Amino acid sequence: MAIDLPEISTDQLLNMRPSRNDLDPFRPYHFLVEQEFSAYGSLGNVATLFLTNRECPFHCVMCDLWKNTLTSTVPDSAIPTQVLYALQKLEIDPMAPMSVPDIKLYNSGNFFDTRAIPKDQRTELGQIVSRFRTVVVENHPAFCDEQCEEFNNMLDGQLEVAIGLETIHPDILPWLNKQMTTESFREAVERLTYSGIRVRTFILLRPPGLTEAEGIHWAVRSIEFAFDCGVECCSIVPVRSGNGALDQMQETGKFTTTKINAMEEVLERGLELKRGRVFMDLWDVEQFYRCKSCSEQRAARIHQMNTTQTVTKPVICQINCAGRSV
Repeated sequence: MAIDLPEISTDQLLNMRPSRNDLDPFRPYHFLVEQEFSAYGSLGNVATLFLTNRECPFHCVMCDLWKNTLTSTVPDSAIPTQVLYALQKLEIDPMAPMSVPDIKLYNSGNFFDTRAIPKDQRTELGQIVSRFRTVVVENHPAFCDEQCEEFNNMLDGQLEVAIGLETIHPDILPWLNKQMTTESFREAVERLTYSGIRVRTFILLRPPGLTEAEGIHWAVRSIEFAFDCGVECCSIVPVRSGNGALDQMQETGKFTTTKINAMEEVLERGLELKRGRVFMDLWDVEQFYRCKSCSEQRAARIHQMNTTQTVTKPVICQINCAGRSV
């Protein structure tokens, strides 16, 4: 059945936006050490750096990452300076990152877009992070070319490229303005894995146009498709308002955020596949709470499943809310 969604041009999408944040091109806009269950089978520390960078050229309907981006290419040496600054503040020695062996370099766009990270800065960056066990970057299939292999060859460790699949729903994926297809996603994953590069993907939970049950169904189907393509890790992202376009759709009833019960179910079903790592994004998780009795327990269960990659004992609500608002 076709999905009833409003047509939104790129110009309309840009006009709906609130203002972006004021950023310093020589400083990352955020950085932290977090814990993640690694591809090596254990829970470990990851340095996650959110780099200040030029906005992605693909203006996806659901995206709010543009809020922390620039409108032009960064100055010379800006990206390496940002990374060194964050590592110093986090007290991580890039020459011997023993206690924090893995690093994520998220730049709110495409790591291999030279308008975002010029090639000379990427070369310098490769030298800085070469000794980390895993280096994770994000990228669009359109930029999954020989540059990925060149950067991988700079590293002593493992390169992992994160690509947003979002959904395999045949109506919603083109509507998102992602400017990719499931086939171009598959081709990008095959090229990367053939070159020894690991791939993770981002999958949306309940994008606009879907009921709660449909949101769960299509998220699980998208996880299965990603693993079929050769992805090693799926990160599920509940769709949130706050970027302008989705706020307007929420007001007209075309978009409704998911419930924490659905987040729990999708993660559980993804882990039960036993085909790779599956994570549920818990950023600002309180907005998905519906029950005062059990929502916090459900969030704690999701966190436990994220960090153990095992399905844990279900939460039993004391008032039998079944996910309803109470």
